[in-house]
Amino acid sequence: MRDTPLSNCERLFLLKAIEAKKRLDGRQTYDYRNIKITFGTDYGCCSVELGKTRVLCQVSCELVPPKDSRPTEGIMFFHLELSPMASPAFEPNRQSELLVTLNRQLERCLRNSKCIDTESLCVVSGEKVWQIRVDVHVLNQDGNLMDAASIAAISALSHFRRPDVAIQGRDVTVFSPEERDPIPLSIYHMPICVSFAFFLQGSYLLVDPCEREERVKDGLLVIAMNKHREICSIQSSGGIMLLKDQVLRCSKIASVKVSEITELINKALENDRKIRKEGGKFGFAESMPKERITTLKRDDAPVEMTDVKETASDIVNRTETTTEAVPSPVLVAMGTAQVGEGIVNSWALDEDEEDEPQTEDRKTDEVMVISDSEEEDVVILHEEAQ
Repeated sequence: MRDTPLSNCERLFLLKAIEAKKRLDGRQTYDYRNIKITFGTDYGCCSVELGKTRVLCQVSCELVPPKDSRPTEGIMFFHLELSPMASPAFEPNRQSELLVTLNRQLERCLRNSKCIDTESLCVVSGEKVWQIRVDVHVLNQDGNLMDAASIAAISALSHFRRPDVAIQGRDVTVFSPEERDPIPLSIYHMPICVSFAFFLQGSYLLVDPCEREERVKDGLLVIAMNKHREICSIQSSGGIMLLKDQVLRCSKIASVKVSEITELINKALENDRKIRKEGGKFGFAESMPKERITTLKRDDAPVEMTDVKETASDIVNRTETTTEAVPSPVLVAMGTAQVGEGIVNSWALDEDEEDEPQTEDRKTDEVMVISDSEEEDVVILHEEAQ
């Protein structure tokens, strides 16, 4: 099923709003939507909400034979799924162009950037290594899937713990979490993708475009960077020519956004670690609001509140001030006061002013016809002559 295309009126409205530096949700040009990171009960399960875009990531591992070309390194495998639950435009069991693009970009961002020490995943050289599988499921599509998927994947990898193993000769023993504490992955840095949408042949750009803004974009630039300002990957699509200054400007903006998102991820990991250590309740169920009706809940519409005081003061200044003097009360007698001179009482009318009822003179020569039906005789009454 194809997605419903935008009408010409909607497209023109969006482009006019972008030219006026306004967005549908009230954000500024370089603002991100609200990011919420939640971890599940098991290690390696993470849910990320970027506005209304929601992505779920699950990390798992298993012992497999290594590749012949790299016998001492573990294997990283990424799988991205676009289900019809996220959007009616996604078809099940079919690899669309968007799915292939997102999967390749995610692999370049996390695997090719060497953010994880794959040599630490080796158990027996040439025989057994750990294969880390990252499954990303898109639960709701409202634009900027790449950023949400990268945040969910790196958060889940940082939260994941693999089982501990013991080697005796050729025998490998895998311990359960109850027998030995699981071991976290060795992560060097956290690469995060930041998307920039270009409009009107590159004249305007927006950070974190929503679903409607993505429909009218002319080009897209995705920069994967860590908090050390190291560019891990960069990809441009859409067929527009970008200048050198535009790319440098986007890289500077991306460095600021990546630092903020990395701090948010570390804070979420620290809170989850603290709750698990104290024995408190954790997981997706605990993050949901309790005793609240959220089925029909809608966000408040953003209202433009800039220059409100100046506009209100201008309206007050333009209003005409009344010059009519208010009379002061006058004490007529003891216990009696009067304000103003008053007006003539118009409630009661004089008898002379009342209109006399008009009497209609009956015509003497009028003939009255009385008829009950067509079959009865017609009787004509004449006035007697005086």
